Amino acid sequence: MSAAQALEKAIQKNLDLVKIAPQAVPPVCKIMDYGKYRFEQAKKEKEAKKNQRVVDIKEIRLSLSIDTNDFNTKVKHAERFIKGGDKVKVSIRFRGREMGHPEIGNDIMDRFANSCSEFANVEKPAKLEGRSMLMFLAPKPNK
Repeated sequence: MSAAQALEKAIQKNLDLVKIAPQAVPPVCKIMDYGKYRFEQAKKEKEAKKNQRVVDIKEIRLSLSIDTNDFNTKVKHAERFIKGGDKVKVSIRFRGREMGHPEIGNDIMDRFANSCSEFANVEKPAKLEGRSMLMFLAPKPNK
């Protein structure tokens, strides 16, 4: 029907004439209560926002001369962060002559990744950037 007829029908029903697909030939319109439609859309968006969870990145710092008990404590911290739904950034800071031994840092990072393998995936493998080596761990996807 023509736009004038549709508008007349909408006025008779005390509703609005809303273009659904204005690019189509001829344009597609719908007779509805536009205020109610906008309210429903806002309600849906608010509900979707409520169900969202922001993923934080928690950092754990290791050193080249870390001992077994300290290492296990850091693994437990990482496990707690990951089970809480956050991502974990593991970093080792190289100082002075430690820069000459990045392979020791790689070994520690690999050991840490293996210790966390049952509850986390390695998102980004260990990589030396300047004086620090970084690795990112993410929670394993639920089955």
